[in-house]
Amino acid sequence: MISQIRSLFESSVSTKQAVLQDEELLGRIEQAARTIADAFKDDHRVYFCGNGGSAADAQHLAAEFSGPFYNRGRRALPADALHCNTSYLTAAANDYDYTKVYARLVEGIMQPGDVLVGLSTSGNSPNVVKAFEKALEKNITTIGMTGTSGGKMAAFSQILLNVPSLTTPRIQEVHMLIGHIICELVEAELFPKS
Repeated sequence: MISQIRSLFESSVSTKQAVLQDEELLGRIEQAARTIADAFKDDHRVYFCGNGGSAADAQHLAAEFSGPFYNRGRRALPADALHCNTSYLTAAANDYDYTKVYARLVEGIMQPGDVLVGLSTSGNSPNVVKAFEKALEKNITTIGMTGTSGGKMAAFSQILLNVPSLTTPRIQEVHMLIGHIICELVEAELFPKS
């Protein structure tokens, strides 16, 4: 079992090394951080969406902005995950179709200039893809966090952060690392230490 544990750690490290050596992807991570910081500076909001483990990661990253990350004295930033209202989510899934649950919220609560971050390891989650389609109609910036290919989300992601892996746990681990890096960069940009 120790050799299996070691192998899984090595797989995780190797995926992170692949990101570290991809200058274009590192540049898109920087672009995502700048885009989110600029949205907050202009009094816009950042929303996240995903399913399953990606929904948990989406909620986690939204909380890093609305709560403190490192700077406990800073103001809360307007960020939230679209799946947190379970009454809405279950009603919309029941009355319409689960593939439309996020697109309806994009239509109803998001404004031009806001940012929508979608997490999907395959890049093919229909409800995230539809949310991105609706976001682009409303002049909302889309940032896709996916696996290698970007899936269907690639066509609707203005900034694509596609982790070079086909393995769901490795992709999700790197999504959280990228997300934490973006949170740290945004916080440092908006609340510089004196």
